[in-house]
Amino acid sequence: MAIVEVVVPQLSESVAEATLLNWYKKPGDAVKRDENLIDVETDKVVLEVPAPSAGVIVEILCEDGATVVAGQVLAKIDTEASAPQAHPQRHLPRQQRLLRPLHQQQPQLLQPA
Repeated sequence: MAIVEVVVPQLSESVAEATLLNWYKKPGDAVKRDENLIDVETDKVVLEVPAPSAGVIVEILCEDGATVVAGQVLAKIDTEASAPQAHPQRHLPRQQRLLRPLHQQQPQLLQPA
């Protein structure tokens, strides 16, 4: 397991701290190198924090809204891991997963009212 740390980028000289706005990934998610992971806001600017390497996020150390300083570790990425493959039907509503394909269904006749 090769772990790479995601750190707060260097802030401007007059800025001592920043606030984490919104994580775009969660532990277990795969990330690509340079993919934006979180936005960091200072009193002057909003910065994007990119993934320093491709891999899977194994740990997030600071939550949304936390106050951080330059160089502080925000998360850890395992560069040798791959995210688990999702079962394609899990993204469908339950009702659609239970329906049989049309060629397996018996025709239904409508009754006159």
